[in-house]
Amino acid sequence: MTFTELNPFPVTDPVAGFDTTAFDLDAYLRRIDHPRVEPSAAALRSLHSAHVRAIPFENIDVALGRHRGIELPAIMDKLVRRNRGGYCFEHGLLFAAALEKLGFTVRRSFARVRPNHERGSYTHMLAVVPVDGTDHLVDVGFGAWVMQPTPLIDGAEVDQAGWRHRIRRDNGHWVFEKHTDDGWEALHATLGLPARQVDYEVFHHYTSTHPRSPFTGQLVVMRLTDGVVRKFVGHRLITEHADGRVETAEITTDQLAGTLRALDVELTPAELSALQEFYESAEDTEAL
Repeated sequence: MTFTELNPFPVTDPVAGFDTTAFDLDAYLRRIDHPRVEPSAAALRSLHSAHVRAIPFENIDVALGRHRGIELPAIMDKLVRRNRGGYCFEHGLLFAAALEKLGFTVRRSFARVRPNHERGSYTHMLAVVPVDGTDHLVDVGFGAWVMQPTPLIDGAEVDQAGWRHRIRRDNGHWVFEKHTDDGWEALHATLGLPARQVDYEVFHHYTSTHPRSPFTGQLVVMRLTDGVVRKFVGHRLITEHADGRVETAEITTDQLAGTLRALDVELTPAELSALQEFYESAEDTEAL
């Protein structure tokens, strides 16, 4: 049974509010260094991986209290024209627009992060893309763990840059899990309900302003490459290797600029100065 049969909701919504007229496909493809392609499962995998490799996950504007919002023109300006990164709503909305411009069908949706945790909330954007007869979970904005789309087939496993992940059906949800030494850990769960732009604006308002959000009181930057994930959270840079090695380094304010450059985060002198001031006073609030 396909995802659409299990979730009989329309892919498109006449009042969804996803205006992609401001999207510049050529500029986006230059940003991720990828050619134009026709819709296929192989093209979806290639685009997904190229996006994750090219555009960092980071919350700097949220941490500084100067985020311009998640309308597509603002996302295009920040992530494409200014070579910045962003967090899930920015990544997800940008990638969904690119896929639609290339001819893919996209259902924008949302997930509950850490579904087994008391603070797990519906604050993550993802999408479902049917192509070559199979629905795929598309998740370029999860930060540290998703390099490839995942076929929405109960029990399907996908190697995500060296780490085993799987999707399984549980009580109406699709649960996305990562394999650890202690077994399978649930990362997020989705019902696959179609979202509107306003839904993401509500989620974004919480994640970018609430004092208990993990993104408002500390710096978060994440990069995923083959066999290596780097997570700069609070004042610590944690490097995890697929072979199990973990390296942790405390980053001083003097090391901040160099560390960000190594994570492909490009800031103007004014942005860096503001971030250094924030970094001096910020305390770690919640690990990711």
